[in-house]
Amino acid sequence: MATSGSVPTPPPDILVQLEKVDLHMSSGAGDVHILRGISLDLPAAKTVSIVGPSGSGKTTLLMVLGGLEKPTSGRIHVGGHELTSLDEDALAAFRRDNIGIIFQSFHLIPSMTALENVAVPLEFAGSPDAFKKAEEALTAVGLDHRLTHYPGQLSGGEQQRVAIARAFVTAPRLILADEPTGNLDHDTGRKVIDLMFDMTRKHGTTLVLVTHDAQLAERCDVKVSIRDGQIHSGAVAA
Repeated sequence: MATSGSVPTPPPDILVQLEKVDLHMSSGAGDVHILRGISLDLPAAKTVSIVGPSGSGKTTLLMVLGGLEKPTSGRIHVGGHELTSLDEDALAAFRRDNIGIIFQSFHLIPSMTALENVAVPLEFAGSPDAFKKAEEALTAVGLDHRLTHYPGQLSGGEQQRVAIARAFVTAPRLILADEPTGNLDHDTGRKVIDLMFDMTRKHGTTLVLVTHDAQLAERCDVKVSIRDGQIHSGAVAA
């Protein structure tokens, strides 16, 4: 246990740790209390589901984990780094090197080919062989025949596979996925989820996904339920 005033260090088997995280946001109706004192430990190299009713704070929690939203109070540790102590430039560099994000709506750049979309994070990281690694990543998700196709020429399932390749291509320690099958039909969604789980096992990554799918949530090693901005059940820190 850390002494008072010191920055605690999570155990080595814990990749993500939240300590008493609160998030308030202003709105036209006044102050909105979105996250309420969340404390949570998430293990390394495991799959984690976050479930809860609409408006419960699931996506906000995911954004806080990725350093895309700053909490009003509390601490967030990811891979030995305290995100709440980093400025915006340091946060951006940390995300680039450690976190991959998969969105429901794919978020591919429409004017870039599949190969170029996957190469983007590698180019930002200064990788000298960005396109070679991007091609390998697309081959790993079964899209080696679609390298030069633009997002508009790909099906929804193919676009999400490009997004998965892009998320994993930098070998991040943490993957965050927000309703990754929300825009896909059932069969395509199942194939995409199988691919994500396979990639997670292959790379030893921690996968945290927000989902409304109870069956998908049950497939995960850790299940976290959130209601009204508070953890209802799950891997709550001691």
